[in-house]
Amino acid sequence: MPNKTIYVSDGDLPIYDRAQAVAGGNLSAAIAKALRRYVDVEEGRREGFDEITVRVGPGGRKVRFSGVLLGEWANSSSSSSRWEVFRVYRGRTGKFVLHTDRTAEYTAIDAEGKPAGWRGYLGLGNVSYSSRPAESTLEVFDSLDQLRDRIPPQLYDMVAGSADRPAVENLDI
Repeated sequence: MPNKTIYVSDGDLPIYDRAQAVAGGNLSAAIAKALRRYVDVEEGRREGFDEITVRVGPGGRKVRFSGVLLGEWANSSSSSSRWEVFRVYRGRTGKFVLHTDRTAEYTAIDAEGKPAGWRGYLGLGNVSYSSRPAESTLEVFDSLDQLRDRIPPQLYDMVAGSADRPAVENLDI
């Protein structure tokens, strides 16, 4: 196994000691893992991709990837107080990433089962309330055709128009 020597300043020694403890005593593995991540992020950045972090699933766990935003669309249904926000990204591998974010939905109904309207917001009368929590999903597609039926047509047109553009265009000026 090759041997590399690195020199650590006295001021940086505590972080190396902490990294070794967190890595279970294997400082070499911790450094290699950190360098892999650093190289991956920096190469993506040089290619014009951003590091994207979104929340998905129950509890909103964080998911991270390198990509470039191609389009965003927000919808609200007239029959619902819930908003849907669709964001489409192109990842470094050329795949398309759809992040759908749905806001929480709150409803108020009167004793007859009809929408309570402003009385519900003020708490007047016999009103029942319900809510549906916010939710987010992340889906990955190999092609634009696979994505087409999953997003609003207006967003698809926007994404299709910019899908083949390079993330970074170098100008010779």
